[in-house]
Order: sequence, then structure tokens, then C-alpha cells
Amino acid sequence: MNSGHRRRIGIAGAVAGVGAAGVGAAVGARHLLVGRVRLRPDPDRGEPFGRLRGRPLAITADDGLPLHVETEGPDDAPLTIVFCHGYTLTQHTWHYQRRDLAGVPGVRLVFWDQRSHGRSGRSDLANATIDQTGADLYTVLRATVPRRGRVVLVGHSMGGMSILALAERHPELFGRQVAGVVLVNTSAGDLREMTLGLPLVLAKVLRPLAPGALRGLGRRAALVDRARGLGADLAFVVTRRMAFADKHVSPTVVDFLEQMIRACPIDVIAEFYPALMAHDKADALPVLAKVPVAVLTGGQDRLTPAVHGRRIAQALPDAELTEIEMAGHVLPLEYPGVVTGAVRRLVERVRAEPKEKSA
Repeated sequence: MNSGHRRRIGIAGAVAGVGAAGVGAAVGARHLLVGRVRLRPDPDRGEPFGRLRGRPLAITADDGLPLHVETEGPDDAPLTIVFCHGYTLTQHTWHYQRRDLAGVPGVRLVFWDQRSHGRSGRSDLANATIDQTGADLYTVLRATVPRRGRVVLVGHSMGGMSILALAERHPELFGRQVAGVVLVNTSAGDLREMTLGLPLVLAKVLRPLAPGALRGLGRRAALVDRARGLGADLAFVVTRRMAFADKHVSPTVVDFLEQMIRACPIDVIAEFYPALMAHDKADALPVLAKVPVAVLTGGQDRLTPAVHGRRIAQALPDAELTEIEMAGHVLPLEYPGVVTGAVRRLVERVRAEPKEKSA
């Protein structure tokens, strides 16, 4: 098992709730915080976050919802890598992987926005489920992977859950077309035990209140989203505190993550929250055993604690488990080199295997 550094993230609702609470008294806190690190170099200051784009592809989900998909690389590439982002985020979560893996010979990159996220269409409430995002992933694969091509699936958080939902519904794809899987900060279930770093007793008291509180905020979506904008300065502080353990994290990266979360409407956060809490795809793990798997966890992850990644790896004896002790829930942005390296290693492993094994 590889080990590294560390960081952290909490639930998007915490950031949303900051703005929703109307804590305007914290205006200027962000500037004070950023001012403290102005004298230190910020290597990410010039990164074009949110501006890397591929070729758009129009795809329609099985319920008629438009899904926003972008591709890079040759359409007939023998290997496709499909990146699935997490709850309240967008395909730009994979900024560094997109930047550093573009142009790899024989590889096509596919990025998509989950339903109700980013540029994809808004889902009906009844379809705001992990089973449906798994069905959406199946639609994306059918539209982007050549019939005789192979694919590596990479999922962060809810994106990894979507991969497990796909495995549950379409086990025949694994070992035939799906040749490898990378799961980052994700879980196969039991998210009800999540504490967000709170004492266990307090977490048990607050946990049953969260769905109702989010639904209440969702019913006042326009008002809450305006308040979130007004509370952006404090949201920056909360995001930095909840998402990163490294005191020297780039404020540019913090800004980028906070803006992605803030752009996700509060009613979307409310709609998907029950699906995440009810998520249970442990029975799909044996399907993943058919292919090479890499599992990455953060030792300070408050949303999907490292124990969830360990459980997945324990169910897959041949999986590569990388636990970064000083890390949290956004490894693609926190430790992009670790994530990109895991993807590269898996791709090389897939390429080294006889095609018959994945046929």
C-alpha cells in the first residue's frame, strides 16, 4: 500500500449552508486569509481552471435528459478513458488529469457532467439517483467507446458510485469492454456512518436532521442561492478549512473548488443527498474483480473516510490501494500527480495485457 501526505473536504451542504445562513459579517475574511499567503509563491495562479475544453458531443440519457460530454483524442483510439466527477462538482474536477493526459498516443479522453450538474440538463426528482447516474454512464459509453475498443473508468466520489451502479446493472461489460477502473475518494455504501469530523455522539444527533434541512433549503432555492453568493467570502474560508489540511494550499485551487460547489443549485444538492445516503453497491464489487482496479483514499476525508476505500480494496485482493494520509476528499485537485500517476499505471497495465483477456 502506498502512502503520502494529507488533506480534507466536507460536504457541499456545509459550504452551501454558510451562504444560506446569511453570515455577511464575515465579508473580508477571505481577503485576510489570502493576504497571509501572498508572500508565498502560488504555482497554480496561472492555471486556466474551468477553461480547458474538448469537442462537445450531444448525448441523450434514457429518460430524454441531455448530457454534456466532451472528448479529446482520436475517435477510433483503441483505449478510451472516461472520467466521472462527484457530487456538486463538474467535469472540471479533472482539470489536471485533462491537462496532463491529453495527447497520450492511442488514447481518447471523455469527460461528462452528471445529470443536474455543470452543463447537463436538470433531472426530474425521481431520477436523481445513483442507479440513474449508472444508466447515464452506460449511455456515455455506448456513444463514445468504439465497439471493439476498451475503456478505463475513472470515478471520483459520486462518480465512483456511478461506476459501481454500472457494474451492478451491466456486469457483462467488465472484462469485455471495461478493462480497468480507478476509484477515487468513493464508497460502496454505509455513508450513514459519516461524521464529517464531528464527535460521534453529535454526528448521530445531527445526521437525521440533514435531509429535512436540505429539503427546506431546496424549497427556497432562489433565495438560498442569492444568499450563497453574498456569503462567498466565508464560503471560501469554510472550503479551505473543510477541503484542505495543507496550510499552504493554493488559494487559486480553493477558489476554484468553492466556485464549482457554489454553482451547484441548492435544490440539486438537496435532491441527490438522500441517494448518496442510501447508496449500497457492495454486491457489485465482485464484478470489478474481473479487471485491474486502483483505489485512492484520503486519510482526512470527512465525506467518504479512508475506511470506505480500504473496504473496497479488501474486497478486491488484486487492487492497488493508495492511501494519502494527509489528504481529503478532492484528490484530483489536492494531489493531482498521485491521481494522474494511478491512471497512467493502470493504462499501462491494461495495455500490457492480451486483448483476449478483455474481449
